[in-house]
Order: sequence, then structure tokens, then C-alpha cells
Amino acid sequence: MQSDAMQLETDGPIGWITFNNPARRNAVSLAMWQRLHRLVDELGGNDAIRVIVVKGAGDEAFVSGADISEFDALRSSPETVAAYNRAAEDATESLRRVGKPTIAMIRGFCIGGGVSVALSCDLRIAAAGSRFGVPAARLGLGYEFKGVRKLVDVVGPAFAKEIFFTARQFSAEEALAMGLINRLVPAAGLEAEVRDCARSIAANAPLTVASIKTLVDQALEDESQRDMALCREVVERCFASRDYVEGRTAFLEKRAPKFVGR
Repeated sequence: MQSDAMQLETDGPIGWITFNNPARRNAVSLAMWQRLHRLVDELGGNDAIRVIVVKGAGDEAFVSGADISEFDALRSSPETVAAYNRAAEDATESLRRVGKPTIAMIRGFCIGGGVSVALSCDLRIAAAGSRFGVPAARLGLGYEFKGVRKLVDVVGPAFAKEIFFTARQFSAEEALAMGLINRLVPAAGLEAEVRDCARSIAANAPLTVASIKTLVDQALEDESQRDMALCREVVERCFASRDYVEGRTAFLEKRAPKFVGR
């Protein structure tokens, strides 16, 4: 399925979502935020898909931020700001909460809303030469708590403050050092690296992978907000699955397991 500015492609167990606005360095419009939410939900409900990759079209940018040209019309009053922020939050939360691992494939600029999208993914793999930044302080924007919390959870409070206070662009090497990205690879090898990572994940037991995503997310919640019943449930589901039997059998038979997610 495709639209003018968002594209969805499936390749075996991998679903690819592309921000397709290269003329504006993949700046995200309100319609694109809304479309992203729907595409993630669609892939989340597709049993054939085990990994979701998010990327930007072209070589210049992953996502260069929100489309500021829309702000006068769509973020000019408290009501329109709230509606816009809800759409963006719904989109990024869909990535964070989808029950499948997600990878941000970052090439070029990853700025503002692009950082928010990348942080909403489970893994971030970037090409050499990529640039990162959150320019909110240069635009006078307020940043919602959830967005700040996502950054703090990944890079810690000191780096989060530096990113927001300075509003400057950081190199890919700096992003790696602060833990903003998982891996930095040569630009020419980025897609191959992401495909290899996605295929490796897709070959593993889906229930185990999904349980780890749930458990890590719960570990990041305040202790009073953790759903320990859910944590026990996802672990028990693994041990009660056909895949657990298959994993043990394959190990004893010295062959690769064939997991079905049940």
C-alpha cells in the first residue's frame, strides 16, 4: 500500500515503512503522522510480519523534523497545537507499543520529530555522516513530558539536557557515544546491516522477542505503574508455546528451529 508521502512494503517477515518526502528532507506533515499510525497498526496485525523497519526516502534524511510550513495553520492556537500533538504522539506511541520489534534505519538528518520517531523504535542503526538534533529551543516550542522521558530513558538526563539546551546538531559518532544509536555503520552498508539484523530477529521465537519488549518497557515504568501480572503472563506464554517445544527439539537435533509464534 502506498500514499504520496508514506510507503509500505513487505519483504518476507520484514515490513518497511518509508517517509517519502525527499524534496523536504522527509519532513513530516500532519497527514503523514496520521498515516504512520495506521501503517504501524496494519503491520502489527499482520501475523506474517515479525520485524518493522522505518526509514526515510533518499540519501539526505531519515526525518528532518515536522513540516514547519504547516504550523501557522495547524499549530497556531492551543486547540490546534493539542490536536497536532495528539496525532504525532499517537503515531510514535504506535511504534513504541506495537508487539513486534522495530528498527529505525537512519541515513542523513534525524532532527526533531525524526529523533522522536527513532526513539520510539526498539533499535536504531545509523549510517556514517548522519546528523541528530532537537531544535525546539530555537523555535520556542514546548516539548511534552513523554517525548523528554523517551530521550532521558535512552541517553540519560545529562545528555538529554545537552541535546535540548544547545539545540545543536550532533554527529553520528557523538550519537553513538551517548547511546542515542545502537550501531554506526558505513553509509554504503546501512541497508544490508539493517536487513541482516531484521532477518536475525525474525528467525527467533516471536513470543520470546515480544515478551522481552514488554518486560523492558515495564522496567522503564515507575515501579508503582508496572504491570507485574502482564510480565508474568508474557513469560508463561513462552513456556506454554509450541515454539518452546520446537526450540528444545531443534537444539537436541542440532538444526535451526522453525518458529511459528504460537
